[in-house]
Amino acid sequence: MTDTPSARPRTVAIIQARMTSSRLPGKVLEPIAGKPAILFMHERVRRARLVDAICLATSVDPSDDALAAAAAEAGIAVHRGSLDDVLDRFIGAARAHAAEIVVRLTGDCPLIDPALIDAVIGTLVGEGCDYASNIDPPVFPDGLDVEVMTAAALESAAAEAGLGSEREHVTPFIRNRPERFRAGHVGAAVDLSALRWTVDYPDDLALVRALAEGVEGDPILADRFDFLRVYERLGGAQGSHARNEGLAASLARDAAGQSG
Repeated sequence: MTDTPSARPRTVAIIQARMTSSRLPGKVLEPIAGKPAILFMHERVRRARLVDAICLATSVDPSDDALAAAAAEAGIAVHRGSLDDVLDRFIGAARAHAAEIVVRLTGDCPLIDPALIDAVIGTLVGEGCDYASNIDPPVFPDGLDVEVMTAAALESAAAEAGLGSEREHVTPFIRNRPERFRAGHVGAAVDLSALRWTVDYPDDLALVRALAEGVEGDPILADRFDFLRVYERLGGAQGSHARNEGLAASLARDAAGQSG
């Protein structure tokens, strides 16, 4: 993470996280390599060269008091907003930090790769996009997801998005309007999207811990290739959970509401 050069838009990474996960409550404070997962992730995000500031966006719900306190004690900027309207929470954090470019990260991705963050930011800026990601289509392991958007695109979404899935998952309003928002994509030579390095279930947490603890040296400094080597050494153990289960559930609720 560097100071903002005058020639580059101010780029703020916002990590969304809460304690009330339906599948693994409190997962963002579970230890990984001796640190609470959210602090482990923050240390990795700090290594991204094109990020100027980092903010944890959590809710005002009392259930998130411990998370907010842990982050604040570690010197992490915290913005608290709506529990369920994550888009509103995001735009509040972006405004509070005068973001011109917003990086969306989720707290269930502690192994996030700083080089990928920089690559997606570079694509957005270099190609003049409104939105860029490495998820559409997904080619990296689940848990290395990066989305980047201009503050103007995020403002439009916050003002106009009406569906529950658009409010809960921040970017569908932008992603579903390619005629309005120019999108960029960061790909990979090999499709590893079947791998699951995110943390939603106890077996996810066990695997991520094993990957972090299996690298040589400090896992904060490891890259995705280091984790891949550990993964292969472990024999490719993998859970059976689907990618983006939360978004799928939100879309189902949208459909049920529209048909009811």
